[in-house]
Amino acid sequence: MTTETMTLGYARMGKHREIKKALEAFWHGGLETDTLLATVQEIEAHGWKTQLDAGIDRIAVGDQTLYDQGLDWAIRLGLIPDRFQGLNSLDRYFAMARGKDGIPALEMTKWFDTNYHYLVPEIEVAIAPQADFRDFLETVQQSQAVLADRATPVVLSPVTLLSLSRRDSSVDLIKDLAQLLPLYRELLTQLKALGITEVQIHDPILVTSSASSLQAAVTQTYQQLAAVGLPIHLATYFDDLGDVYGWVTQLPVAGISLDFTRGNNLELVKNHGFPEDKTLGAGLVDGRNIWKIRPDHGLATLKELQSIAPDLRVQPSASLQFVPHDAALETQLPAPLRGVLSFAEQKLGEVTFLARTLNGKDTTPQQAQMQQQWRAFEQFNPPNPVVQNALKKLTVQDFQRSLSHSLRLDQQVQLPPLPTTTIGSFPQTPEVRQLRVRYKKGELSPADYQAAIDAHIADCIKVQEEIGLDVLVHGEFERTDMVEYFGQQLDGFAFTKNGWVQSYGSRCVRPPIIYGDVSRPQPMTVREFGVAQSLTQKPVKGMLTAPITILNWSFPRADISRRDQAFQIALALRQEIADLGAAGAQIIQVDEPALREGLPLKVQRWSEYLSWAVDAFRLATAIAQPQIQIHTHMCYCEFGDIIKDIERLDADVISIENSRSNNRTLQEVTAAGYAHQIGNGIYDIHSPVIPTTEQLVQQLQVGMQNLPLKQLWVNPDCGLKTRRWEEVVPALKNMVAATKALREDISV
Repeated sequence: MTTETMTLGYARMGKHREIKKALEAFWHGGLETDTLLATVQEIEAHGWKTQLDAGIDRIAVGDQTLYDQGLDWAIRLGLIPDRFQGLNSLDRYFAMARGKDGIPALEMTKWFDTNYHYLVPEIEVAIAPQADFRDFLETVQQSQAVLADRATPVVLSPVTLLSLSRRDSSVDLIKDLAQLLPLYRELLTQLKALGITEVQIHDPILVTSSASSLQAAVTQTYQQLAAVGLPIHLATYFDDLGDVYGWVTQLPVAGISLDFTRGNNLELVKNHGFPEDKTLGAGLVDGRNIWKIRPDHGLATLKELQSIAPDLRVQPSASLQFVPHDAALETQLPAPLRGVLSFAEQKLGEVTFLARTLNGKDTTPQQAQMQQQWRAFEQFNPPNPVVQNALKKLTVQDFQRSLSHSLRLDQQVQLPPLPTTTIGSFPQTPEVRQLRVRYKKGELSPADYQAAIDAHIADCIKVQEEIGLDVLVHGEFERTDMVEYFGQQLDGFAFTKNGWVQSYGSRCVRPPIIYGDVSRPQPMTVREFGVAQSLTQKPVKGMLTAPITILNWSFPRADISRRDQAFQIALALRQEIADLGAAGAQIIQVDEPALREGLPLKVQRWSEYLSWAVDAFRLATAIAQPQIQIHTHMCYCEFGDIIKDIERLDADVISIENSRSNNRTLQEVTAAGYAHQIGNGIYDIHSPVIPTTEQLVQQLQVGMQNLPLKQLWVNPDCGLKTRRWEEVVPALKNMVAATKALREDISV
């Protein structure tokens, strides 16, 4: 039997971020709707052609999005909250994504344990969904013109969609599912009529701990959908099936994709077998990291699987949306490192290489080349004995501050009730970005570049003082990204020129590559902090990114544990915190928004992860003297189930996203009895809408109803780099005005 190849989705934004640029031009009025949609279609079609040219047998289609796939499927299924009903289609789409005057956007949170943010569908009690699949069906037809019968539509499972939605908990999931399944059957019927020979239904919820409670819903779903007569390939990824492996593999589907790069799916297949009547999609090429496969390991695993499941497909472990487009563009990286990198296009080659080998083709020269590339990289990247020894010498005291939280509070900076601040960054204008471009091109000397950055810092400090904020920041004008900036100054990191991946909407990031032992050759932030603090009598925060966020928002090494990588980063940050303290910093913010997203998808694995993840933060911050107030920031994650671990971080102040979660985050920390101070993010910086003073007063009053006054800080819900100054200044003025109004009430 010939082994086929398949994909589950492809890199989205374009090799040069064409979709990002088109979206932002459209939002600013510089691009027509037709041009925007044509750009998206062009990038999608290029992805199809790239996969076709690589020799992929079954190519995922319909996974491209204008903003987010969760939003796409909510709209296609008519799951549109009442507040958006009066808008036209495209205006409504972006209002749901970004908000509109007086209309809050959908909540946004992380897609499983990835760094991609999805928009959370809202299922209202009086749900009456009506399908409109026209855009999806048009895309499928366009793909057929290019791919013929290789086109394999990607459909988000109704069970995963409902499980990830904001729903009334009193309504049984089966009841909501019953209203969606006829629409899904209609879609599959239409796809079958188009001549589609197989559809992928993506159901990643099946790898989570909640899957065992979903058996009835999942079984009903696939029984009804299978009755249409269009073969279904059920795709799971990000972890193994665990305890649900037995009944999931018996569902009435033609094939099942499993992730063999994470979890224990290999052991499950070996121990329990695999149905003879189903195709096994073997996700052996890591769709979430950028390292080339080790051919010996990959081929050995494939042959082991083939002996159990002869009807095999080779594929990436997940959609390739999580990796950049093309490593061949990275000509400035060292050759030994470049030789072991694999982005989306290279992963297609790895998939076809594995399949050709399994099909008896002679791939010996390619195997030899890959092995030589790994040997060259290992010679280029030997271990750092200083870093290795530092990890071995750690003691319990290295993870503990010298005084407990309650005892050090009185020694820290004293501020008025409801102290106001921001999360750290201020607008990254075209002028700021152009400075970095000119500096990188050598058009500006280091001294001229620093002088220009210092001028922006001075302007930012002046604006904040005029607004009346209590605790200031320097604005982060020297930073492209909160992770990339630090990685660029740490040994053991490498950086791409075109390694962009989508974080949400038009927001793209270039994750650093951790390739070696991490160390800090010199201070990273002390100079800019000193410049800012010299310009004001008010406290200026030192601004750092915490170890787990740097780790989770980078492409990590595959040869040592994530724990050891986190501790190496923590030791580097520990040196920076000591230097900031010596430079006079009274407040140091160490942002850890990725703590929760790193949680394993199986609850039984949480404890181990949280133990070392929290320890990494403590290792970095425990060096701070008692009088230094440590802040941290977390956004777009659910806190309730890990609040005790968050408290164990021992940060003096935590700022949270709360504006899009309808105060649920605030209520979770309140219910858990969180004792440290909290910056209640009172407005949504991901929306261009400027909140009114009255709206902010109401939001602050909710905070005061939930927490003692002494615990509350006032801030936006995240950094301001993506906003424009004309949005930022009035919003912050309104925030300060709202705070002053409440302070007056307090003092009466």
